[in-house]
Amino acid sequence: MSQRHMDRRQFLGKTAGALAGIGAVSAIAQTRAARANAPGKGDPKPPNVVLIMVDDLGYYDLSCYGHPAIKTPVLDKLAGDGIRLTSFYSGASVCTPSRMALLTGAYPFRVGWTKGVIGYMIPTSTGLSPKALTMAEVFRSKGYRTGISGKWHIGERAPFLPPQQGFDESYYIKSSNNMSRDLLRGEEVVEKSARNNLLTEKFTREAIRFIKANKDKPFFLYLPYTAPHFPVQAHPDWKGRSAFGEYGDVVEEMDSRVGEVLATLEAEKLDRNTIVVFLSDNGPQKGQKAQAKPYRGLKWDALEGGTRVPCIVRYPGVIPGKQTSDALIAAIDLLPTLCHACGIDLDAISKGSPVIDGMNVWPTLLGKTDAPHPRNDLMYWHGAKGFHAIRVGDWKLFLDGHNADLKQPCKGPALFNLAEDVTEMTDVSGQFPQRVRAMQELADKRLADINRSIIPLGE
Repeated sequence: MSQRHMDRRQFLGKTAGALAGIGAVSAIAQTRAARANAPGKGDPKPPNVVLIMVDDLGYYDLSCYGHPAIKTPVLDKLAGDGIRLTSFYSGASVCTPSRMALLTGAYPFRVGWTKGVIGYMIPTSTGLSPKALTMAEVFRSKGYRTGISGKWHIGERAPFLPPQQGFDESYYIKSSNNMSRDLLRGEEVVEKSARNNLLTEKFTREAIRFIKANKDKPFFLYLPYTAPHFPVQAHPDWKGRSAFGEYGDVVEEMDSRVGEVLATLEAEKLDRNTIVVFLSDNGPQKGQKAQAKPYRGLKWDALEGGTRVPCIVRYPGVIPGKQTSDALIAAIDLLPTLCHACGIDLDAISKGSPVIDGMNVWPTLLGKTDAPHPRNDLMYWHGAKGFHAIRVGDWKLFLDGHNADLKQPCKGPALFNLAEDVTEMTDVSGQFPQRVRAMQELADKRLADINRSIIPLGE
């Protein structure tokens, strides 16, 4: 372990108490004000966070996002009690970089990723550098108890495992459920080759245990389910229950397990002081039953279906319910947004390691319209072939039109108006040459900025 790594970790530990009050007053005061007529008023604890990520779930695969056969009443209610995001993008179109982006608030290219996932295109000897501060480290530095229960997949050996990346408690598999199903607690294997169709239940049980054990202190729980990643295998109690076959069985079990977590928060009287976030890590895997309708593209793609995924956020008494927002929001925005909501001064803690690409979208989640939404552009990488596209407002530009996978391949860039063409089938670059040039220049600027501050993967 490098001296720089040790210095940063030691610094975070020593300054946790000093940082506890920095930046907290305004955000938490706003939270209290928003709860003026709500139960739980005056709770001195900062909000807990439960961050639920599922695996390879398509944009269309929840009933609240339009699926006619898969029934997800728990997540439908979660959306009704909070905000449902319809222009939300995961951190990447494949597992490893998506998780790196979520946990660091940075584009994955900025933290050393170039292509693939660990175990496929990325050697298992490497992982997210300890120099890149994670969400768990940030929350732990503020006195939160941190835990993970689920899929890790950003490093398979120390110092890239959860215990070295900010998690006080960890129960996980190192990679995808088609690669390994050995369950670890800390760094010790506690179950060899766990049954795939029981993983969602096991991760839920551990999440519930963590909540109950830490109910008297603020906590950050990261719950990255392996479901519904292939191989899709239904739990015995759920097999044959869905009208959408075994894939539907798996998604509906996952929905019910989320309900168990939410019921635990309510039973422990924590629900009104807990921010719950639900999202998918990327779009559907080719050959599986997951769907990204109405969008084109799949996992690995820079087309919309590769990264445009469901996301729901609930914070009772603070985030108004029954909201739907089409604002451009990305997984990298969750770190700065959650920090703001919890009164954490992220800049004071992260100190540019890594540079944060995410933006604080908390006012948008609150439904405020008195200020412009902060995010207006987003960069897209293919899962194996590098940078492909940029979105600015409703416009999306593939710098090389061949990467848009059109029936009639175009020469040069391809431009789409997502407000009118969600399937990215009509290239209008010839009609808007000035817009194309401006978007190319912005992409070049963004890439140059990233290239100036890359943290290589750890070795």
